[in-house]
Amino acid sequence: MHKARKRFGQNFLHDQGVIDRIVRCIHPKENENVVEIGPGQGALTEGLLDGGKKLDAIELDRDLYPILRAKFFKYEDFVIHEADALKFDFASLGKAPLRIVGNLPYNISSPLIFHLLKFTHLITDMHFMLQKEMVERLCAVPSTKDYGRITVMVQYHCDTEFLFLVGPESFDPAPKVDSAIIRLTLKKEKRIVDDELLFSEIVRTSFAQRRKTLRNNLKTIITAEQLESININPTLRPENITLDQFIDISNLYGKIKIENEASDESDEIEDVR
Repeated sequence: MHKARKRFGQNFLHDQGVIDRIVRCIHPKENENVVEIGPGQGALTEGLLDGGKKLDAIELDRDLYPILRAKFFKYEDFVIHEADALKFDFASLGKAPLRIVGNLPYNISSPLIFHLLKFTHLITDMHFMLQKEMVERLCAVPSTKDYGRITVMVQYHCDTEFLFLVGPESFDPAPKVDSAIIRLTLKKEKRIVDDELLFSEIVRTSFAQRRKTLRNNLKTIITAEQLESININPTLRPENITLDQFIDISNLYGKIKIENEASDESDEIEDVR
């Protein structure tokens, strides 16, 4: 019997009622490309594979490989990738669109979600079991304590839906916190930023010190007067800024950079003369 390892953040789901409910929410269909992150002992995997579905599983714990292979050997379209999901190249699967599923270890949920955002062009939706507080952050609205950098970055790409709570008793070992299931559906239509790297930089810098104002956090990038020129109050804190406003700031920043670079080039030409 495999014992859950703390270093991998393992809490194995065993509540069949919860498992069935998750599978119903995901509703996998034949010929869809489902990817499960951290299948563990395969509790959810079995429901996802039922009916001859295809599944790629990404698992870091080597001791689980023989357990999973023995349990699902009859499924021809079940593939285990012996890898760390934080470093995994999801484009290497050679399939799209992908449906991502996972009971994610709480200690890596944020970096893993940021990693997955690099592959949004390949993904249709994602269903995750996360710590309840993380789900609340992902679904947060502006001017609330849960609203932060990860909220803005995820909601730029995805529509978020808090599906249902899962208590500690549904796991072995039982965690000390409540969990929740979230659905992240990639937006088919959205307002596009001019430069996603600049957008990410603006959001990260804005929330670097969330109790400070935009004026203070962005002072090396954009002036208070420039923020006011796009009708954004520089004395607001980042948690008060909407997704659309962050897009406005990012696009403004991009234009300022282009203007500054053009000015620098002009100065260099004058110096040569």
